[in-house]
Amino acid sequence: MSGWRRPPWVGPLVALLLVVALFAALTPDTFLRAQNVLTMARQTVVVATCALGMTLIIATGGIDLSTGSLVAFTTVVVARLLRSGASPLVAAAFGIFAATVAGVLTGALVGRARMMPFVVTLGTMSALRGAAKGLASEQKIDADPRGLDKLLSADLSAPGLWVTLLLALAVFALLEVTRFGRHVLAVGSNEAAARLCGIDTGRVKIAVYALSSMLAGIAGVMEFSTLTVGDPTDSVGLELEVIAAVVIGGAPLSGGEGSVAGSVIGALLMTVIRTGGVHLGLPSWVQEIATGTIIVVAVAVDRLRLRSRAARRPDGAT
Repeated sequence: MSGWRRPPWVGPLVALLLVVALFAALTPDTFLRAQNVLTMARQTVVVATCALGMTLIIATGGIDLSTGSLVAFTTVVVARLLRSGASPLVAAAFGIFAATVAGVLTGALVGRARMMPFVVTLGTMSALRGAAKGLASEQKIDADPRGLDKLLSADLSAPGLWVTLLLALAVFALLEVTRFGRHVLAVGSNEAAARLCGIDTGRVKIAVYALSSMLAGIAGVMEFSTLTVGDPTDSVGLELEVIAAVVIGGAPLSGGEGSVAGSVIGALLMTVIRTGGVHLGLPSWVQEIATGTIIVVAVAVDRLRLRSRAARRPDGAT
C-alpha cells in the first residue's frame, strides 16, 4: 500500500504563513490592516493569472519567456481600440484574442515544428515587445478606460479579484479532473511514451500555449485597468516573476507535475515579501535579494523532494 504523499502546495503555504507572521510582528500597526491585505491581493492578480497558464506550460516540460511582452502588447491593443471608439468589452475581448493567437503560433512552433520552447519564446518575447512599440508609435497610449479601471477597484467588490479566483478554480479542474489535464501531465512526464500511447503531443502543446497566452491576455486587461494607459514598455521581467511563482509553488521545471494552488500561493508570497519590505523601509535591492534567495531555496527543496521520492521507489527510478 502506497503512503500518503504531501501536496506540493503545503510547503509554500507554510512559508507564506511564516512570512506573513514575521511582517505582522515587525509592523503590527500597518501590515495586517484590511486595506493593506486587499492591496496585496490586487497586486497579486496579474502575476497569479499569468502563473495559472505558466503552470500548464511547465507541466508539459516547457517554458514561456514572452509573458511580460504579451501583457504589455495587450495593454496597447486595448488602449488603441478604446481610443478609436471601440466599447470596453470589444477592446478587452480583442486584446485577449490577439494574445491567444500569438499563443497558438508559439504552440505550433513548439508542438508541430518541435522547436525548443526557450528559443521560440525568447524570439516571441522580442517580437511581441516590438509589435507593441510599433502599435503605440513607441510611446504610451492614453485612453479613457470607460469602466475597465473598476476591474481592480480598491474594495472587495473588485471584479478582477473574483475573476482570478474563478480562473484558478477552472485551471485546477482542467488539470486535475479532465482527460486533457492527464494528457498535459503525461507529455511532461515522458513525451515519447505519451506519443506511443496515442496522445497527440503537438496538439496538447498548442492548446497549452494558447490557454496560457489567453490568460496572459486577461492579465493584460487587468494591468490596463491599473495603468489606464497602453504601455509597450510595461511588465519587463514579469515572466521571471511568473516562472518563480510556479517554481515556488512546487512545480518542477522538468515537467510532469503542476500545482495551481501552489502557483497562486507562490505569487502571493512574492507580493507579501515586496509589501513587507516596503513597510519596513527596506531598499528595493534588499527585496530583490530576498526574492531571489527564496526562489533558489524553493528549487533546492524541490530537488530534494524529488530525490527522496525516487529513493522510496522499489526500482529507484527518478
